[in-house]
Amino acid sequence: MTYTPDTVVFVGLGYIGLPTAVTLANSGVKVKGVDVNYDVVERISRGEVTIVEPGLEQQLQKAVNSGNLVASTHMPHGDVYVIAVPTPFKEHHEGDTSYIEAAAENIAPLLEGDELVILESTSPPLTTRKLAEVLVAARPDLTVDPEEAAAGEKKLIHLAYCPERILPGKAMEELVTNDRIIGGMTPEAAKRGIAVYESFCQGQLLETDDVTAEMAKLTENSFRDVNIAFANELSLISDKLGIDVWELIGLANHHPRVNILQPGPGVGGHCIAVDPWFIVSSDREHSNLIRTAREVNDGKPHWVIGKVRDAIAGRSEPVVAALGLAFKANIDDLRESPALNITKVLAQTLSDAEVLAVEPNVSELPKALADLDNVKLTDCHEAIERADVVLVLVDHDEFKGVPATALAGKTVVDTKGLWR
Repeated sequence: MTYTPDTVVFVGLGYIGLPTAVTLANSGVKVKGVDVNYDVVERISRGEVTIVEPGLEQQLQKAVNSGNLVASTHMPHGDVYVIAVPTPFKEHHEGDTSYIEAAAENIAPLLEGDELVILESTSPPLTTRKLAEVLVAARPDLTVDPEEAAAGEKKLIHLAYCPERILPGKAMEELVTNDRIIGGMTPEAAKRGIAVYESFCQGQLLETDDVTAEMAKLTENSFRDVNIAFANELSLISDKLGIDVWELIGLANHHPRVNILQPGPGVGGHCIAVDPWFIVSSDREHSNLIRTAREVNDGKPHWVIGKVRDAIAGRSEPVVAALGLAFKANIDDLRESPALNITKVLAQTLSDAEVLAVEPNVSELPKALADLDNVKLTDCHEAIERADVVLVLVDHDEFKGVPATALAGKTVVDTKGLWR
């Protein structure tokens, strides 16, 4: 018998939850979205996007107008719950699962038995089982053990871990086309998880257990982090030797078995900048390479700041144009952004300097910069015209067409190789 849920509840309507909820709703499934932010819920209910994501607004309006997507601040009952809430890290890079636990505590009173609870949030290994413990502790009449349920003592609920794999800026496409990992605490949970995702996912659905699925997500992002660290380390060495690192990497990549990534000002975003620490914290003894890569990438912003300091040395009241605040090109996502952090540190430590922040995907300075008197959000043309030092932090499309004449007499610190 095919498993077909009537209602899927999305807990968290952010960068992952909203695009996924919209895509599921437009596949014909009744979706209820829940978020603690009233303004977010109100805007979504009007069909207004709350994040910058190509194609999302049109699809959101379609989902809302069809009645298949309804947003609320109150937790409803559903056949399936998909948890897509933040998982930052705490002191010593330990994973913070408090948002997941809070979601579980809000879901628990509504469970009637036989529901499927899916965790999508990127999490340390064993978090799905911790989620199960929170639910069962809140509801002693429920169990995740099929044998205990078969004995007739308690009602069974199903848990699975199904990590997202989308790239910001391409979410609406990759939600449909990417392969997905479906990690069930039980085979039945995995089967039901597959039924949910196959309603909209054209990629392959890869079945495994929950802990392996959690580790697979972390492994994917740690692989990229290690490779970016290699590129960033090459950029430091190349700078010391007077070598153009982008030319160097381009030459090396002509080898048929070499594919070096590109360096930058660091690594940002909620995934790659965070996830490797979840592996490190789970086994500090054997995660030396992963930890070192994180340290290299976390150290790159300090090197960039040093380059700017060198460039303004001896100048009176210098003006620095910081091009880009997002963690990657052509999005508005500032989470764990090295560009934002670099801009903030420069403004805080260069008290006699004016910092002109340029971020075409936001309409106002983010909170991290708003209280600093020497930072102004401006457009690219004005910033470059006024600047003594032009610092490229993000390779937004808007920056690519800057003519060489506009940079005459400026000191350029280009962390992205945009104007080589």
